[in-house]
Amino acid sequence: MIRVRQVKVKFGEENLLKKEVSHKLHINSSQILDLVIIRKSLDARRKDNIHYVYEVDVSVPSESKVLNKVHSKDIFLAPQEDYELPEKGNEKLSNRPIIVGSGPCGLFCAYMLAKEGYQPIVIERGDRVEKRVEEVTKFWNTGVLNPNSNVQFGEGGAGTFSDGKLNTMVKDKFFRGKKVFSIFVEHGAPSDIMYLQKPHIGTDLLQNVVKNIRNSIIRMGGEFRYSACVTDLFIENGKVVGIEINGKEQISCSVLVLAVGHSARDTFDMLYRRGVEMKAKPFAVGVRVQHPQSMIQMSQYGTLDSRFPVADYKLTYTTKKGRSVYSFCMCPGGFVVNASSEEGRLAINGMSYHARDSKNANSALVVNVTPDDFGNHPLDGISFQRKLEEKAFLYGAGKIPIQLYDDFRSGTFSTQFGDFLPVMKGNYTFGDLNDILPSFVADSICEAMPVFGKRIIGFDRGDAIFAGVESRTSSPIRIIRDEMGESNVKGLYPSGEGSGYAGGITTAAMDGIKVAEWIIKRYDSLQ
Repeated sequence: MIRVRQVKVKFGEENLLKKEVSHKLHINSSQILDLVIIRKSLDARRKDNIHYVYEVDVSVPSESKVLNKVHSKDIFLAPQEDYELPEKGNEKLSNRPIIVGSGPCGLFCAYMLAKEGYQPIVIERGDRVEKRVEEVTKFWNTGVLNPNSNVQFGEGGAGTFSDGKLNTMVKDKFFRGKKVFSIFVEHGAPSDIMYLQKPHIGTDLLQNVVKNIRNSIIRMGGEFRYSACVTDLFIENGKVVGIEINGKEQISCSVLVLAVGHSARDTFDMLYRRGVEMKAKPFAVGVRVQHPQSMIQMSQYGTLDSRFPVADYKLTYTTKKGRSVYSFCMCPGGFVVNASSEEGRLAINGMSYHARDSKNANSALVVNVTPDDFGNHPLDGISFQRKLEEKAFLYGAGKIPIQLYDDFRSGTFSTQFGDFLPVMKGNYTFGDLNDILPSFVADSICEAMPVFGKRIIGFDRGDAIFAGVESRTSSPIRIIRDEMGESNVKGLYPSGEGSGYAGGITTAAMDGIKVAEWIIKRYDSLQ
């Protein structure tokens, strides 16, 4: 097939794609036998010329003749972009591999191992996704938290209650990302994630996809154990030999994949006590900000035409003191949600359904923090997060503290909303977020807001709604692993977002596949 890039089609005229491709190839459109969209993005930089930009593969009767007639860097023979697993190693596994965590990293690692006959056992401290949805909904309605099954913990990981965004900036020369997307589609995700520039699934569809992937793993010989928290690690002669579940049951293993999320703080503490090498790493903290989605639409497209996709944004700014302030996990048409996982502590996140049809847009507005801010001990970042979350919980008596931007910058307690209302999952109450956030975080956000207001018209409106605290943008630690994926404890494979090697659904899933490759390269499957 022939790869054709930079095919521009005016918005609303997508049916002319084939005609535009044939024009670039200098052929009649009837000569195109097949056309596959590889990438599709919307260019709205000029409001009077909003258009889609496509990258496509086309099949024509005589590819060599067509290629010889055109001279463009955007037209060439389509490359092979198929994912390939490595050949199996020769070492025999004495036990089934154990994967701790059933978020994207754990699920995809288990899927690849199960497909190759390794019969993995997945250990999950929370519930299966169907039960987990019930528990999270109950928490939002009543404030009664299950510390082991919530927005952070349970089948599907934290991404199950998010926007389900799949875009990533990671270079993918081995096509692991493409493999992730194809597995998602095979299990019920929308097929357009294979080519959209900013693909997303949405929390409602993702829940069913997660269930389908789990069932595939079971059919291939895998096993899932829920309400099973790893409480200890057994090591002999520098090698992992087993784990403890729920403080009582012991399971032998020689391969242990650690695919916990960034909120598994008790697990990190246990690993540190057992001598697993780790270090503190930077992350970011701040607030969630809400605006009317119609305002974002108008700023990005110059129109409220309902045919346009739900608009998003990405904002960055460096303060005069060198702090990075940026939007994170932007949720168009979404909800701000109570994402707490520990009693007496409150953390928030953003979430969208597939339709992205709530009235508000929201995103984290966060400021970078480093070990210089919280300490160089591997667990100091966790202590920093917990202190913020404890303040937020106490300040709101368990409810999400919220404040209008004008009041935030003046240090005034908010008492009423402006021209729009918040869209939340979980109870909220007015407060002054300056009493919760470090002053350098609050000052950095206030410095950035007017700049962001020039990029997104109305972003710095006085009635923009802030909520706190956004504290879990990424893991505060990195568990060290070598070139073959093992930690200093042999047989232990740190992976995914919690171990510091991913930053979202796609990168976590890709890292899970990468860890599966390391295991496959070394070990033969169970016989």
